[in-house]
Amino acid sequence: PRQSSGGASLSGFRQRGAELPCERWLCQPVSGEKPLADETKQNKALPLASLHNAAGAKFGAFAGWNMPLSYPLGVMKEHLHTRALAGLFDISHMQLVAVEGTGAMAFLAYALPLDPALMADGQSKYTFLLNETAGIDDDLIITRLTATRFMIVANASRAVDDVAELQIRAARFDVSVTALPRVTLALQGPKAEQALVAAGIPNPPQSFMTASEPKPNWFLTRSGYTGEDGFEIAIPLNDAEAFASKLAGQSHVEWIGLAARDSLRLEAGLCLHGNDIDAATDPVSAGLVWAVPKTIRADGSFVGAKAFAKILGDGPAQKRVGLKAEGRQPVRGGVTLTDEQGNPAGRVTSGGFGPSCESPVAMGYVRADLAALGTKVLADLRGKPTPMIVSPLPFVPHSYRKG
Repeated sequence: PRQSSGGASLSGFRQRGAELPCERWLCQPVSGEKPLADETKQNKALPLASLHNAAGAKFGAFAGWNMPLSYPLGVMKEHLHTRALAGLFDISHMQLVAVEGTGAMAFLAYALPLDPALMADGQSKYTFLLNETAGIDDDLIITRLTATRFMIVANASRAVDDVAELQIRAARFDVSVTALPRVTLALQGPKAEQALVAAGIPNPPQSFMTASEPKPNWFLTRSGYTGEDGFEIAIPLNDAEAFASKLAGQSHVEWIGLAARDSLRLEAGLCLHGNDIDAATDPVSAGLVWAVPKTIRADGSFVGAKAFAKILGDGPAQKRVGLKAEGRQPVRGGVTLTDEQGNPAGRVTSGGFGPSCESPVAMGYVRADLAALGTKVLADLRGKPTPMIVSPLPFVPHSYRKG
């Protein structure tokens, strides 16, 4: 059973005015690549930028795009609104990629740590684009529509490189890899299905990580990156503004910016590429082995398979863990960690204030011998050792629709 707003309330935050400056922290960088600053001139505009301007969005630069960081509701209230009702996010900076052809299954079994033959039509799966050392060049969502047709969603910062690399890997297969221009929206929260149906999608997918094509050139998955039930929907440009307006015009739906999207995914224990996973991080260390089918872990033929199998067999030197700081001070990504004797222990990769948790939360990597729940490590905050406790993930239970 879910709590109506993840254990926190809007009224509770209004009453604690002293905590509201944490919103300033939530607007700090959510990626290791670029600060979310006003670097707008050289970045791409979202197709629905005029809607966001009309909604009062504050923009900043992220992965080469001008992205809405927050709206007049404010970051914390946006976060809590998503947990309680329905939040609408513009994620058009992400890239939809079509993989089509008679060689699609053979290609994907080589290109990704995936067994597409195990996927049912309409099933989505979390996977990776690995390099030869089993580093995570990107994390992806892939959907099987038929045995010869798949859809991939790639991260914005990696979109161009991912498409190029997939096309290189596809060269010896009878398959095409095509980037599709779409507006992509995420609708997240317990009222998401109600809002989607009211906007004209009468029969959305009924379980987490399943997909459909409700109209020609539309692509809909029951998925998201907040820990809540919800949907991601890719729409042709000509249809996007009218559909987004139908969603945003509903009383229980609010536009939500990138800052709240980051705090939501952190509470849900979900990795951000560029922070928690990257080309130097493998799925074993990241605690993401579950995403690689058991049938191919030991002797798969995918790119990076030998390195992956060795790391899995030897065990990782470090592990991704949840971290909770003592006190109220958030510990941000990039902060170094030591053990209680002062020896290097690891680093924080994502951190901030969790509005639903009503406390600071973080993720990071620690030495494997320090990864047990309850272990204490010390974060170096401007030279001051701050205790952090290795804690279970996620910080807020997932509310996905299962079956």
